[in-house]
Amino acid sequence: MTTNHDPQLLGAYVLGVLDEREARAVEDHLASCPRCGGELAELRAMEEAMGDVPPEALLDGPPEGGDLLLRRTLRQVRAERGARLRRRQVGLGLVAAAVAAVVLGGGFAVGRGTAPDVGAVQGTTAAPVPPAGTKLGSATDPVTGARMTVQVRPAAGWVRVNASVAGVEQGEKCRLIVVAKDGRRAEAGSWLVSPAGEEDGTNLDGSALIAPEDVAAIEVRTFDDERIVTVPV
Repeated sequence: MTTNHDPQLLGAYVLGVLDEREARAVEDHLASCPRCGGELAELRAMEEAMGDVPPEALLDGPPEGGDLLLRRTLRQVRAERGARLRRRQVGLGLVAAAVAAVVLGGGFAVGRGTAPDVGAVQGTTAAPVPPAGTKLGSATDPVTGARMTVQVRPAAGWVRVNASVAGVEQGEKCRLIVVAKDGRRAEAGSWLVSPAGEEDGTNLDGSALIAPEDVAAIEVRTFDDERIVTVPV
């Protein structure tokens, strides 16, 4: 952590699951890294929001007929809670996905000290406004049958990408690619499709060094460079 930006360690640090040596290494890095300091502030806000999820939601599972992203996220949270007994590390992606489910999924957000007055409309949650310049897209490939929904958020000369990919077989090695208008391609992430990913789809976050105004499409390709699905944005 002294030389590398490691969001996974930052997430674990916020949740207090690092040992003393790891925590000191994170603090040493934070002392000289404004970028990670900013990410730490965001994660602390996420961790506070996680405190508003009722424990029974994590123990007993989501309601029948609940939102797919929320159901998938809660399954991940329960699995991670068990995994922490075996390894003391928590991924940033899980923290962010769980908070997103609470904010956007509806039905589980419980205000702690900020609950609406009696008589206020129940069960409505205002979706956060995405940053200016955010691009959204969705497509299904007619050949592979794979489906993807993407959000591309602008940063300072680069982009953040969130993608939900479904319809890909278990065991497939995939790459998330950002395609520029001039044909350049930059990899934003990669993963191995799990049994759960085949059944419920995979949600992942990534980033790529392509200017926001130059982004033309987001692709998923195999490691043999075979296209699985493309979403123009």
